[in-house]
Amino acid sequence: MIAFTIDEITPCLKNTETGELVQTEVVELKRKSFLSRFNSRNGWYINWGKFASNIRIFALVLEGTMDIQGMIAVSPNSDAKALHIDWACTAPQNNKWQYGVQKYSGVGGHLIAVASELSVMYGYEGYVFGEAMDEAVLKHYMEHFGAERLPAVLHPYAMVIRGEKTKKLREVYDYVWTDETI
Repeated sequence: MIAFTIDEITPCLKNTETGELVQTEVVELKRKSFLSRFNSRNGWYINWGKFASNIRIFALVLEGTMDIQGMIAVSPNSDAKALHIDWACTAPQNNKWQYGVQKYSGVGGHLIAVASELSVMYGYEGYVFGEAMDEAVLKHYMEHFGAERLPAVLHPYAMVIRGEKTKKLREVYDYVWTDETI
């Protein structure tokens, strides 16, 4: 489930109060005990520790910290030749829609760029697919990023964003992949 729209396309995260651009890193999260700290009780929509072991989870953090700004869960789909976005959301402090506050803009775009880059690593040419949270989120991706609606049999808001569309996001966003896993 993709639970955000892309608010601003910036190479780095942008502090909404100061306008300062902040560098980011991507960290893979594997430890269930750590992931269980992020759940619906503290604003993360779901319990991130409950994902199956075949689903990879990545966090977008401020450079040099473990200050998580958003997370994405993905799984390769060789039949579709695309990376499935199982879940993606911003941290509660960046979730303007639900909490009325947003410390950093650019989190959503970063997460889609990360998924697209992982898709390339899997040999899927940047293709990503997933389910939007609702019709408004689906329309946002269709209008602004060329997403295409998939048959409603899969999910009423299922969509795919093809590689040439996601390439633009990969070219804009700047983040560092870390070898660290938690």
